[in-house]
Amino acid sequence: MKRTLLFLFLAVCSSLLLGSRATSQAAAQADAQGEAQKPPQSSPAAAPNAIASPSGTEIGNGIVEQKCVSCHEHPATGSRAPSFATMKLMTPEKIYSTLITGPMAVVVGNTLTDMEKRRVAETVSGRLIGSTGAGDAKSMPNHCASNPPMADPLAGPAWNGWGADAGNTRFQSAKAAGISANQVSRLKLKWAFGFPTGLSAYGQPTIASGRIFVASDNGYVYSLDAQTGCVYWSFQAKAAMRTAISVGPVTGHGETKFAAYVGDQKANVYAIDAQTGKLLWTQLVEDHITARVPGAPKLADGRLYVPVSTFEEFSASDPLYPCCTFQGSVVALDASTGKRLWKTYTIAEAPKPVRKNSKGTQLWAPSGGSVWNSPTVDRKRQAVYFGTGDGQTDPAPETTDAVMALDIKTGKRIWFYQATPNDAFLGACDEDLPNRSENCPPHQGPDWDFGSSAMLRTLPSGHRLLVAGQKSGTVFAFDPDRNGALVWSTNVLLPGQKPPNSFGEIVYGGALDERNAYFALRSGRVIALALETGKPVWSVPLGAGGAVTLSAAITGIPGAVFVGGWDGKLQALSTADGRVLWQFNTAKDFKTVNGVKAKGGAMGSAGPTVAGGMVFVGSGYAVFSGDQAGNVLLAFSAE
Repeated sequence: MKRTLLFLFLAVCSSLLLGSRATSQAAAQADAQGEAQKPPQSSPAAAPNAIASPSGTEIGNGIVEQKCVSCHEHPATGSRAPSFATMKLMTPEKIYSTLITGPMAVVVGNTLTDMEKRRVAETVSGRLIGSTGAGDAKSMPNHCASNPPMADPLAGPAWNGWGADAGNTRFQSAKAAGISANQVSRLKLKWAFGFPTGLSAYGQPTIASGRIFVASDNGYVYSLDAQTGCVYWSFQAKAAMRTAISVGPVTGHGETKFAAYVGDQKANVYAIDAQTGKLLWTQLVEDHITARVPGAPKLADGRLYVPVSTFEEFSASDPLYPCCTFQGSVVALDASTGKRLWKTYTIAEAPKPVRKNSKGTQLWAPSGGSVWNSPTVDRKRQAVYFGTGDGQTDPAPETTDAVMALDIKTGKRIWFYQATPNDAFLGACDEDLPNRSENCPPHQGPDWDFGSSAMLRTLPSGHRLLVAGQKSGTVFAFDPDRNGALVWSTNVLLPGQKPPNSFGEIVYGGALDERNAYFALRSGRVIALALETGKPVWSVPLGAGGAVTLSAAITGIPGAVFVGGWDGKLQALSTADGRVLWQFNTAKDFKTVNGVKAKGGAMGSAGPTVAGGMVFVGSGYAVFSGDQAGNVLLAFSAE
C-alpha cells in the first residue's frame, strides 16, 4: 500500500478517464491520411469510464483502481454512482467532502486515511486540493511593478517551446545562450519561485521577450520576469499541465500581438494572451476520455501542431473494460483561431469489434500509437516529424514504435520507420503474472516507445539528419531528404547490459550540436555519438559508478550540456570529453520570491532551458516516489 500511495502521489495530475471514440474516426482518418477505408460496423458503445493511470515512464493505478472502479466504472442498473466522466468535472474539494461527510464516507471513506482521500479527490478531478485559490498570482506578494509591452518573442534571446528551434535540437547558440562553457562554473542561484500546492515540477520553462512562461501541476500557467522572478499574471486551465509552452504572434484578437500556447491533461489546448494572461481560445483536440496532450504543441508559421496520447493501456487489462479504442494522433490548428486544419491518426485503420471475452465484454482493435513528444517541423521538406508509442492490441500496427513524417499542409503520411515490430503492451499484463487478464496481448511487448522528439540538424557537410532516440536504447539517424532512409543506428547499451524494461533507457531525449548527439541514459551514463557515423565519442557515468538514474532531456550550449538526475543534481558536462564542469543540488528547501514554501527533488522529464545569460530548471519530478516530489522553479546566472 505504501508503494501504491507513492505512485498515486503523482497521479494527482492524471485525471484521464477511459471511454470511447466517436464513429466519425474512420472518416476523419481517411480524410487526413488520404486512405480509403470502411467505417467500423459499430463503434465502442458509451463504454464504462475508469480512471487511467500513467503510461510509459509513469506507472500505478493506486487507490482509485482498488476502491472506486467497481462502482463508478461499472455501475449496476439503477445505481446512483456518477461516472468518472461526470466526476472529473467536480472540484477536488467537492470529491474530498463526499468522502468525509457524504454517502461515500460510509461506503469507502472510512476505509481510507485522510491522505488517501485527498489523493483520490485530486486524481479524479485532475486538480490539487487548494489550488483553485492558492495558485492564483493575485495571492502572491511579488507582483511586477509594471507590465510593459512585450518585445517580439522571435527577435531576442529565447528558448521557445520544447526544443528551442523548429528542429527540436535542444541546442542553444552562443549568441542566444549568453553564457559560454567557460562561464558555466560560475553559475549561482539568482532566484527561486514556488508553485503553490504543487507536487511535481515537470513543466519546462519557456523564455521569450525577457519573460518566463511555465505550466504547472496545480493547473496554472505563470508569466514571470526572467531577471527577478516577479509575477506578471497567472491563468487557470481545466487540468494540470506538463508541457512546455510555445509563444508567438497571433492575429484577430484586438490589440493582442502574442499568444502563449499550451495543452493539458484532458486534451485541451489553450491560446493565452502572452501580455495579460487572458484566454483567447481553447480547443479540445481529442474526445476520447483518456486523451491528454503530454508534449509541447509546436508553433510554426501560424500553425500549431499538437501531439495526443493516452493512459488507456494502464486500465485496459480489466476484463470488464472494452479494450481498446484509443489511437494516437497529431492535430494541426490555426494558431489565431484554434480551428482544426487537419488531424492524422497514427494508425490507418479505425478500431473495430474483434471478439468478446469470457465476461461478455466487447474487445476492439487496433489501438495504440500514442504521440508523447513535441513534433518537429521541416520547412525545407514541408513535413512534420514525430515518434509514436507502442500498440495496445495484438498485432501491434506497423506504425507503432515508429518515427513518422506527415505533410505539413494536409497531414497525409509521407513515410514511417518502425523500430520495434509487434510491441503490444498493456499494464498488469506481464506474462509471468498469475490469472493474467484475457484482455492482455498474447505476448507482452517491451513498451519501447519513441518518447522523445526527433531532432533535425544540418551537418557541416551540408547533409541533414533526423535523429531519434528510442526507449530501447537505440538511436536512429534518418535522411529526411531521401524519404527517411536509415543512415545509421547505434545501440548505446554496454556489453552484457540487459535490454531495458518498460521504463526505457532513452526517455525524454537528447541534444544535437553540429558534430554530436548527446543522450542521458536511465542506467546512469551520458553518451556522445558522432552525427556522421553514429559511433560513440565518449561515455561517462554520473554518480558513484553511474548509480544515478537519468531520464530528463539534455540541453546543450557550445562546449557544454546540462543534465538533471533523479538525485536532484543539475550538472553541466564538457561536450569534448564529458568532464563535469559544474553541479548544483536542487533537492532541498528554497526561499522563494513569491513566499511559497518550496523544495526541489528529482529531475526526470523536462530539461533545463538557457537564454540571455541565464539557466532555468524545474525540480521535483515525483512520478516514481513521493520522496522525489518538489514544486520549485530555479533561475541561475553567472557571477
